[in-house]
Amino acid sequence: METLELLEWQRLCKHLATFAATKLGKNRALALTIPDTIEASQILLQQTAECYRLDAVVPGGLSLEGIRDISDAVKRADKQGTLSALELVDIASTLRGVRQLRRSLENRDGFPLLQSMVADLRTYPELEQAIYHCIDESGTVLERASEKLASIRQSLRTLKEHIWQTLQSLIQRKAAALQELVITQRNDRYVLAVKASHKDQIPGVVHDSSSSGMTLFVEPEGLVAKNNQLRQLQAQEEREIAQILRHLSAKVTAVAPDLLRLVEVVTTIDLALARARYAYWLEASPPQFSDRDTPITLQQLRHPLLVWQERYEQGHPVVPIDIKIPPTITAVVITGPNTGGKTATLKTFGLAALMAKAGLFIPAQEPVCLPWFDHVLADIGDEQSLEQNLSTFSGHITRIIRILQQTTPQSLVLLDEVGAGTDPTEGSALAAALLEHFAAHARLTIATTHFGELKALKYRDPRFENASVEFDDVSLAPTYRLLWGIPGRSKALIIAQRLGLPPAILARAQAQVGLGTEEINRVITALEQQRREQEQKTALVTQLLQDTERLHQEILLKSGNLRTQYQDLRRQQEQEVKQAIAQAKKEIARVIRKLQNSNQTVEDVQWAEKQLEELQKRHLPPPPPTPEQTYVPQVGDRVKILPLDKVGQVLTPPNGAGEISVRLGTLKMTLPCKDVAPLP
Repeated sequence: METLELLEWQRLCKHLATFAATKLGKNRALALTIPDTIEASQILLQQTAECYRLDAVVPGGLSLEGIRDISDAVKRADKQGTLSALELVDIASTLRGVRQLRRSLENRDGFPLLQSMVADLRTYPELEQAIYHCIDESGTVLERASEKLASIRQSLRTLKEHIWQTLQSLIQRKAAALQELVITQRNDRYVLAVKASHKDQIPGVVHDSSSSGMTLFVEPEGLVAKNNQLRQLQAQEEREIAQILRHLSAKVTAVAPDLLRLVEVVTTIDLALARARYAYWLEASPPQFSDRDTPITLQQLRHPLLVWQERYEQGHPVVPIDIKIPPTITAVVITGPNTGGKTATLKTFGLAALMAKAGLFIPAQEPVCLPWFDHVLADIGDEQSLEQNLSTFSGHITRIIRILQQTTPQSLVLLDEVGAGTDPTEGSALAAALLEHFAAHARLTIATTHFGELKALKYRDPRFENASVEFDDVSLAPTYRLLWGIPGRSKALIIAQRLGLPPAILARAQAQVGLGTEEINRVITALEQQRREQEQKTALVTQLLQDTERLHQEILLKSGNLRTQYQDLRRQQEQEVKQAIAQAKKEIARVIRKLQNSNQTVEDVQWAEKQLEELQKRHLPPPPPTPEQTYVPQVGDRVKILPLDKVGQVLTPPNGAGEISVRLGTLKMTLPCKDVAPLP
């Protein structure tokens, strides 16, 4: 609970609740619990993933319209209580809404968990119909609910009409005695507003008077019996309505256990849907729980509360951080200047671990890999307490003692400014001892510090890693970027110099710091410069790879176009040859018919045969020579690719089918041996 408060978990729950569709889901989100087992967390993540996909494929999104919080009403019915008309309408509306929800899941693949949750839910359509037959959406019990109720209401209408007509007649006859020419009610009885000075003109029962005493509300004596009869009919109506509500409540009592289970399932689905819609809004990714051999990876991780602040409260743009921790590292020391984002980094990672456990997606780029931590334990912020007479240091130590008592081999420990609040020498020694203890007994420890001595832990213990928050020396402002492998260096003297502190004081301070610290800062500065240069080279290489990939795709496209053009040209040539052959055959047929229909001599026939030979030579190209295939390509030979009239290089010897692989530029293709020729 203490860690949840430090990480502002309740604020995140409030944000999540805004994405719930029902009051049930909102209440569950506000009191969001965190599972104790990895299996429970994985089920929650699967629910979130299925709702995420389902909400995208259902037209208009997954709907929970009509579903109400009926749990209190059902529990009261289960104890033989009578429900109100509106409570019964809420039950009918919920049954209808759940049936529509189940219909959204029918005949869809890829949602086994959600389908199994609603498959055996009983929605009791007969109960829903019985309620809507008796009560309308506004909670009014209808006359069709019973014949007796219909008869009573008919009598009421007749009696009210008679009373109304009698009063209207009095108003017309005694208008001068009335303060207002209207019919009103007092104590559920119809009365007239009579002037106090004219009360004798309309004898009857006075039920009320105005604050000034000038107006009396009089029930004319001729209507007393009718009003009494009206009250009796109204009482009969109330008794009949109560009987109808008891009858319907008994139907609810009979199925109360199933209705309570239905409420629980719907609440679970609504909460999963809220997690999915929150993930979509956050542009978050599903986490995977890694084992001890897998690095912790969270690229472009953003603090969810800062994202909300940026979008809804005009906050500053959120700067994402990259976290990649090898399996061998169990402790990370983050250094850097104040207001640089060290504490925000702790809170961001801590919230990410809690969100994954609770079935929430993480606001980072895929893949998101992090361990399942059985405890997230944090010491963040000032623990000063005047009531308990605790200093800042004492408060921190008290909290750290509690953390030590709860730490397990699968815990995440977050320590902000570890060892601060006391003598720097002793505080640094205590911080180092604590970090070494947690490195041996917790799954991962992340600590922020200003102590330079803690930066050296990495170089004597392979379980440690350094990180720092970047600082712009020109603008004297933090960039909030997290740098790995490089410890943060001191900025106090640089900032003081830029702000105009006298040089003599700066020189004295530098002498007090010592040459060793200055040398360390120079080394760190060089490392930061190397990192920046490496980032620039990486960006250049990335751009070159993208350009190369684009060029490769263009070559593939052009090669495909050339191959298509070549095939089209071959088909066109074959078509022209076929047309020439067909034309030649027609001419030959004409010559033959001419010979058959005439008395020609042998010389004429020989002449015709000669003409046919000339036609054949003119229309049919000579067949290409078929040289013997004596050339056997060898690996590495440069050959001419005959179909493309290009030069390539042999990659493989001929296979059993007489085919070889040839490289043409960046392309690799397989050809028959007959389609290549050696180069001279």
